[in-house]
Amino acid sequence: MKLFVYHTPELTPTDKVPECAIAVDVLRATTTMATVLAAGGEAIQVFSDLDQLIKVSEAWPTEKRLRAGERGGAKVPGFDLGNSPLDCTPELVQGRRLFISTTNGTRALQRVQDAKVVLASAFTNRAAVVQYLLEQQPETVWIVGSGWEGSFSLEDTACAGAIAHSVVQQTHLSLDELAGNDEVISAIALYSQWQDNLLGLFHLASHGKRLLRLDCLEDLKYCAQTDILDVLPMQQEPGVLKKHK
Repeated sequence: MKLFVYHTPELTPTDKVPECAIAVDVLRATTTMATVLAAGGEAIQVFSDLDQLIKVSEAWPTEKRLRAGERGGAKVPGFDLGNSPLDCTPELVQGRRLFISTTNGTRALQRVQDAKVVLASAFTNRAAVVQYLLEQQPETVWIVGSGWEGSFSLEDTACAGAIAHSVVQQTHLSLDELAGNDEVISAIALYSQWQDNLLGLFHLASHGKRLLRLDCLEDLKYCAQTDILDVLPMQQEPGVLKKHK
């Protein structure tokens, strides 16, 4: 197994696809996706375009769908939800499909949707993702951070490091054998420094500051929890993720 970390979707190679791709958008898309599926959501369908989301979701009965739209950290007017995992209670999402479009996370998923296996990870479900990697041993794994509008984000790279760090700890492979690019080493170093104070890291991150200005401290606290959800969002068809059994 070779791990590769890419800080943003734009940095991924365009001439190949990995056996397994892991999209990461800690604040907040992939955290929300894991939360929805853990709470009994039927599936998550991702869109980069809001108009396309509305058009496709119209085919679903009102009681079976939820529309989640976020731009610049704020909820899109007229949508059921923004991008807060705290809003995704079992009472609301049980048996429903979440149609979601966010500033960054949905773009990351679309960039890697042609990989053989596509997963969504956050800190909250890191252990489930690592367990899958250890059991399935995919030959090449890309961990792709969403970043913010094409630029690096601390929290996504730290989560990539958390995944890689755990794989290193639980295998007999050396870092030299596992790391496919330099970014893996830097991501592990970042996570190692901040693993006991992820909320503090979020306060330093540009997107964390953006969310704090929008009064989303509770979201940050939730997203900073590690290994609390035993759920693995996996792509079933392009753009549609369901809970892996």
